[in-house]
Amino acid sequence: MSGAVHLRPYRPEDEAASIDLWHRTWQQAYPQIDFAARLEWWRERWRKDLVPKASIVVAEQDGALTGFVTIDGEGYLDQLVVDPDRWGSSAARLLVEEAKRLSPNGITLLVNKDNARAIRFYERNGFAHAGDDVNPTSGRPVLKMVWRA
Repeated sequence: MSGAVHLRPYRPEDEAASIDLWHRTWQQAYPQIDFAARLEWWRERWRKDLVPKASIVVAEQDGALTGFVTIDGEGYLDQLVVDPDRWGSSAARLLVEEAKRLSPNGITLLVNKDNARAIRFYERNGFAHAGDDVNPTSGRPVLKMVWRA
């Protein structure tokens, strides 16, 4: 687990690893929620909403897919996912830098208000608080954050 992080565009054959990574990461972040019960919903959302409409960049390290970021043409960052075993590594920062490169006019995102770790990460990476909202899917309170070049 010491190799360099390599970024590349998402490929269709990454689907299973990406969905598994999403499941493991969110389950670690929110152990009280049964993300296994959400896998079919997520697979459909991945296939219909994200893959066709967003740029997806994956991070690989030591031959394994260890993260990904999705950013759409409007600059909305829907997902930044990094393997919990790699939290604190350079992977998330590199993925956010790539999202900024892909969306140089700015990025918006929603982050769960109780996810202090993620909020601190985004703040360190130049994102500012831009208001409160509610996640339309989960109903959880979220913080809107923005980055402008």
